[in-house]
Amino acid sequence: MSALFETYTLRDVTIPNRVWMPPMCQYSAAPDGPDMGVPNDWHFAHYAARAAGGTGLIIVEATGVSPEGRISPYDLGIWNDTQVEAFRRITRFLVSQGTVPAIQLAHAGRKASTDQPWRGGAPVGPDAHGWQPVAPSAVAFADGHPVPSELTVAEIQEIVGQFADAARRALAAGFEVAEIHGAHGYLINEFLSPYSNHRTDEYGGSYENRTRFALQVVDAVREVWPDDKPLFFRISATDWLEGDGWTADDTVRFAADLQAHGIDLLDVSTGGNASGARIPVGPGYQVPFAARVKAETSLPVAAVGLITEAEQAEKIIANGEADAVLLGRELLRSPSWARGAARELGGEVHVPDQYHRSV
Repeated sequence: MSALFETYTLRDVTIPNRVWMPPMCQYSAAPDGPDMGVPNDWHFAHYAARAAGGTGLIIVEATGVSPEGRISPYDLGIWNDTQVEAFRRITRFLVSQGTVPAIQLAHAGRKASTDQPWRGGAPVGPDAHGWQPVAPSAVAFADGHPVPSELTVAEIQEIVGQFADAARRALAAGFEVAEIHGAHGYLINEFLSPYSNHRTDEYGGSYENRTRFALQVVDAVREVWPDDKPLFFRISATDWLEGDGWTADDTVRFAADLQAHGIDLLDVSTGGNASGARIPVGPGYQVPFAARVKAETSLPVAAVGLITEAEQAEKIIANGEADAVLLGRELLRSPSWARGAARELGGEVHVPDQYHRSV
């Protein structure tokens, strides 16, 4: 039996295999009007294809807990019932294919209000559906980016409530797993890292203060998310800075805190908080960070980062470096990657009746 195609159970949710799809923004929702942030035909086709291809769990892209929490005006949101109803169409189809539907709840912080990446991804203002970004501190992400408004304690608490409200809506939309986005330089990551968090109140300074907002979000979401359903947290395990940012040691320490607050799996990525960081990109380059968390804590982990080959993915699971693998760009290239990997490794995967002639 291929390790990659063994089932995996968290709480009362059983995932049919360890081939998972990470959240990847499509920047394809309406930027304004009644359909703002609403999933459309593109999103349905995109996710449906990967479910029909045998992917065990699909995490829908970073979905704003508020209009201001989107990365771009073209991102999905889950702050109203119109969005919930549109998501139901997607989750129903994923479930029909045996895929577990998950959603990433997100707030972009100081990296919000940017254009679609194929148009350059630069910050946009009100004349292009943009808005004023917010952050733990009034420090711009990079040259050319606006200085964000520093959040007040009352505003921080309001955002905590928005995450909880978004989780309630995600449940109503049919999602079986929720993931809190704490990575890639977005709001929660900005609070965690001393590189971006220069506050001197109870949300800045010490490790305990910098992790306070993240744990308040986790607690608020866990309170409304059912006990029988898993809750994930995505983290950037390192800022890839020397002596000035969030580190792998911090991640291992924080993993234990997250588990104590009800997180069931750590989705381990890296980077995104420092625009000038040098990242040694290569096949599986982020897997060691997941492997370290798995080795030094009891929290399950998923690994991501240039995982492209079936044998590569199989070894990560079989060697105990991670409990699941997340394939991003490879699933964009090959929606039925899981089916091909199952053939190669001798595993079993769901095949729609309509596609059985392809087996």
